[in-house]
Amino acid sequence: MNSTWQEFLCVTGARIENGLVKDFGDIGAELASARDATIISPLVHLGLIECSGEEAKSFLHNQLTSDINHLASGSAQHTAWCTAKGRMLASFLLYRNGSDYRALLASDLLATIQKRLQMFVLRSRVKIAELSSGHEVIGFSGPQAEAALLNAGLPVPTSVLETTSFASGRVIRLDGTRLIIVVVSAAAADLWTKLAAIARPAGTAVWQWLDIQAGIPLITDATKEAFVPQMANFDKLGAVSFHKGCYPGQEVVARTQYLGKVKRHLYRIHAATAITPGTAIYAPEHPESPCGMVANAAPAPAGGYDALAVVQESFVETDNLRLEVAGGQLSAIEAVVS
Repeated sequence: MNSTWQEFLCVTGARIENGLVKDFGDIGAELASARDATIISPLVHLGLIECSGEEAKSFLHNQLTSDINHLASGSAQHTAWCTAKGRMLASFLLYRNGSDYRALLASDLLATIQKRLQMFVLRSRVKIAELSSGHEVIGFSGPQAEAALLNAGLPVPTSVLETTSFASGRVIRLDGTRLIIVVVSAAAADLWTKLAAIARPAGTAVWQWLDIQAGIPLITDATKEAFVPQMANFDKLGAVSFHKGCYPGQEVVARTQYLGKVKRHLYRIHAATAITPGTAIYAPEHPESPCGMVANAAPAPAGGYDALAVVQESFVETDNLRLEVAGGQLSAIEAVVS
């Protein structure tokens, strides 16, 4: 996190813990506001990289799971980068910035992914750059989100995954009530102040809870190489093209799709105890082998924790599924329909 941005957030009441904004003094009220009102949140758990150069489009098209060739200048798309075995190394929210391509991903993967992507550039006329040090990412959600953006002088994209640009950044619409703003660091504090006049500041975990409700998984260091895209609903998010040419893991991803061999799917779960990404899930009759894994987790407005988890479908109806933590019995599990 940019030190100037961190200092500004602390002045406005943010409590920082392990590099994330834990809350702005009352996480319970912030979660309730996320459910029923309008919130603004610093998305410091996300990093930003840029792919530029004459061959940026073809390079990304040959590496990522989505159809980059048809990504329009005012659009964004979910996508992923896989190993040769079809396991996701990272997930991205990719968008165009002029002729360049920018991607939001888990900040704990940023350095690793940038370095690994660079290895595949070879002689291509492509440059991979880290932009997090000079940009901030802000999440905005709720019934007054559009009014607040207009009040701050920002353009409002109207369609899901549409983007609009302004002098110091870009606005990306995720769904009907949620938007992401990527802004240069020098303009972030002033923009935050204008938006916070209408929206309640909320910690990063509050936005992560909103992602869980929306069924949008984020691959992090704890879950890299754990899931084939279809296990995490990336095919349903439009993040996988089954009509494009080869990319790393394409054969595995396609075979999984056409042979119907996806036996693990994305579910929304709840437990009274704290849940963290990467935590294994077990069925009591098979204690030696996990039947699932937590992808993302966050505290829930009504108490306890909500999470997205990839679980083997044959165990979903099993009573007493448990997390690999003390007191980790699941109290609810439901399929995520994107």
